[in-house]
This record gives sequence, C-alpha cells and structure tokens, in this order.
Amino acid sequence: MSSRQYRYYDFVMAAFVAIMLCSNIIGAPKVFSLGPMSFGAGILFFPVSYLFGDILTEVYGYAMARRVVWTGFAAMIFASITSYIVLKLPPAPGWPDQAAFETVFGATWRIVMGSLVAFLFGEFCNSITLAKLKVKSQGKHLWLRFVVSTIVGEGIDTVIFYPFAFYGLWPNELLFKVMLSSYFFKIAWEIVATPFTYIFVGWLKRAEQVDHFDYNTNFNPFKIKI
Repeated sequence: MSSRQYRYYDFVMAAFVAIMLCSNIIGAPKVFSLGPMSFGAGILFFPVSYLFGDILTEVYGYAMARRVVWTGFAAMIFASITSYIVLKLPPAPGWPDQAAFETVFGATWRIVMGSLVAFLFGEFCNSITLAKLKVKSQGKHLWLRFVVSTIVGEGIDTVIFYPFAFYGLWPNELLFKVMLSSYFFKIAWEIVATPFTYIFVGWLKRAEQVDHFDYNTNFNPFKIKI
C-alpha cells in the first residue's frame, strides 16, 4: 500500500481534516434548537468527517486511515496554538471586538483538547471496528458495517468530548440534553447518508483500483509507518 500512488487519497484526507477543523472550532461553541431538541452547531458537519473516515478505511485500509487521523490530530494542535496566540495579542486601540472575540473563541482550548482526546479514541475505534467487520463479513453488508462502526466511534467521541469541553460552562441539564440528542442525530445522519456513501465508495474503489482488507494489519494506533 505504501508504495502505490493514489489519485484521490490526498483529496479525501484534505476534506476530512478541513471538515473536522471547521466543525470543532467554528461549530462546536454554538448551540441551536430544533423543536424540543438542542444541538451543538458542529453536529451539522462533524458526522461528515466520520463518513470520510469510514470511506478511507473501507477503500484504503486501516493503516492509510490511521495516517489521516494523525494528520487531523496535528492540524487540531496547530489550530489550538493559533487560537491561543491570537486571543493573547493585545487589541489595537479603537478596535471594539476583543470581548466578542473572546466570547466566541475563549473556550477554544477546552474544545480543542476535548476534541483531540475524543477524536483519537472515537476515530480509531470507528476505523478498527469497520476494518475488523469488513474482514469478518468478507466485504459484505457495507451499510451495516458503517452504521455499527459509527455507533461505536461516535458514542465514545460524544461521551468524552462534551463533558471535557463544556462541563461547568453549560448547565448540566443542557449538557446531557445536547450529548444525547447529538449522539442520536449522528447515527441518523449516517443512516441517511448511506446511499450516497455507497455510490462514492464504489466509484472510489473503481477509480483507485483498490479494495483493501486488513487481514494482517497492525492495529496499534501509534504506529505511523504503513
């Protein structure tokens, strides 16, 4: 796998990282309501990163997906450092928006740290579950493998991220409500997107001429080399 050159791998990786950054840094601090249910705004986009993670694992295999996870991890660290520096820069005389800027991005360090921990545990569990189910099912039941891996990965991500990022900042009732509604929304999102995922996965496998099975893969998440 490491010696092959893929036409679309870098594009999928870039989309994965961009969606993850935007959903966590821009979307996570905002809470919105749909009827009686409340959500973090990042939920509209964050499940897409899991879809791309599923696609990477399904097409290129766990080892290639693992590299993307660590790329996203590095991008989140850079984003947290950037946010910290920008917030600490003294505002120019007459610039009135420092307080608003701090309100929006003041909790960024907690969001980023929570995202990093939740992302590593959730995404790796998602990819490992999907890779092992693919081998066990001999590549069948793609929809079921995607849904099950998302249930595992998103569950771990949700349980870690929201308390880490927002405990003490949000009322406990709101925190639990957002966690629960967000988790079920993510699962529903995965199910709704399944037909489109089928189409994209099939096209990508044909375009790249690859359909990797992780028969002898080392699932150690800290092993970077393929």
